[in-house]
Amino acid sequence: MKKALFYLVIAIMLFGFLFPIFWVYVTSFKAPEDIFKPEKLIFKPTLYNYNYITNIRPSFGELANSAIVSFASTFLVMLVSMPAAYSFARFNTGKGHLLFTTISTRMFPGVVAALPFFFAFRNLGLLDTHLGLVLLYLYFNMSFATFLLFGFFREIPQEVEHAAMVDGYSRIEILRKIIFPLIKPGAAITTAFCLIWSWNEFFFAFLFTRRIARTVSVGLATFWGSVEIQWGPMCALMGIAILPTLAAAWFMQRYIIRGLTFGAVKG
Repeated sequence: MKKALFYLVIAIMLFGFLFPIFWVYVTSFKAPEDIFKPEKLIFKPTLYNYNYITNIRPSFGELANSAIVSFASTFLVMLVSMPAAYSFARFNTGKGHLLFTTISTRMFPGVVAALPFFFAFRNLGLLDTHLGLVLLYLYFNMSFATFLLFGFFREIPQEVEHAAMVDGYSRIEILRKIIFPLIKPGAAITTAFCLIWSWNEFFFAFLFTRRIARTVSVGLATFWGSVEIQWGPMCALMGIAILPTLAAAWFMQRYIIRGLTFGAVKG
């Protein structure tokens, strides 16, 4: 009975997670007249919605913008936050005050910083540019990544580094050959979180872009008009937009699982 109940709960949870995704893909292959007939489970599939987002209202530029901004910002976040988190964990840089200041940028709602950033970016000519969004996502993700990596670095015993120094390793060699391989699960889960947040972010992309640097999350909202909602093309673009994050999560799943349990069991 316990085993049956366990699998029943798992099945219900999987249904709750997977059914919306399944419905998005089913709707993307429906003709407009079939979309509003949910009871019609058997229908003739059509590629009209994918043709719409390819030729009639091209949307692949928005996917490219999301990819550029997400990957560039995530790369810069990891490039800055990893040495910052290591310095906080090993050398107590700033004696805790600098770490608190870094983390505090994520403690207030993002909407509070929207107006100052908007005026600053307008004066600097960064509105509706890839660079503007990259800098915004770098600002908001860096504090989160630094705090997350700080916890992972603290889980690595300092005695490992001391032993490497006795063997003649320099600080750079210790980071490259010892610390980074140990921190790889934590770096993977941090990268995944930052990448997914940047890909899905809507508020700042909506405020700071118009047409040139518009991301896919903002592009999805344009199918919602005052007269009608174009559910078919919206689901087609949504189905394509889901794939990169699913692929990233699938590719890094073993590191993500190890990162979530990092330090839970001491050897």
